[in-house]
Amino acid sequence: MTDPFSVPVTVRGYETDVQGHLNQSVYINYAEHARWSLLRAAGISQAGLIGRGVGPVALETTIRYRRELLAGDEVEVTCDFEWGEGKTFRMHQTIRKTDGTVAAEITAVGGLMNLKERRLVANPRDHFKELASDPSLFGL
Repeated sequence: MTDPFSVPVTVRGYETDVQGHLNQSVYINYAEHARWSLLRAAGISQAGLIGRGVGPVALETTIRYRRELLAGDEVEVTCDFEWGEGKTFRMHQTIRKTDGTVAAEITAVGGLMNLKERRLVANPRDHFKELASDPSLFGL
């Protein structure tokens, strides 16, 4: 098994709240940044998705906050896809400080929407596999 895809992020001061730690909504931004970075690394662009008439959608997100993050902290944000048999898939993500401390764990359920029909496509795994130049980044 290979390590999950990851991207580095440095916590910026304007992302913190009055307590001085990373605002809770920014964790979702970091997770989304890692997801789009994985798509790009696999060879899938937003334009390519739109041209195909599909787009990824978030259906559910759960965040477990483990340790606070402060301005200047450097973290790695991972992204690992888990494929099922239906119209949805799961993404498992970890935000980890460079010293190994887990700051947050994020689990999300997503799908791939047909932009014309406004419905989830059946078996999104096949679409990602077909669109990607490197489907191994999705575990395919």
